[in-house]
Amino acid sequence: MKVTITDAALNWFKKEIELQQGMGIRFFGKIYGNTQVHDGFSVGMSVDVPEHPLFLEEIDGLTFYAEESDDWFFKGLEMTVYFDEKLNEPKYLFEEDN
Repeated sequence: MKVTITDAALNWFKKEIELQQGMGIRFFGKIYGNTQVHDGFSVGMSVDVPEHPLFLEEIDGLTFYAEESDDWFFKGLEMTVYFDEKLNEPKYLFEEDN
């Protein structure tokens, strides 16, 4: 699993999400929606404390992670988080991990 956060998406997270000490932005698989590699599932996001991270990435003072329990959703994939200017929110692009 590899995650990339674009600069525009990082700026959105900095502006929109306030994190207390020890907390991070968690990505997880949720029922409903679709991705390029999942039919019937999409990406959810929450603010939480990492307990058993599958991956944990610290970027410019923000922690991004997914829990081991979401390995089924992220296994063998690369996820890029970018900013959709029209919707004014993050979007997710998946590719198979090389």
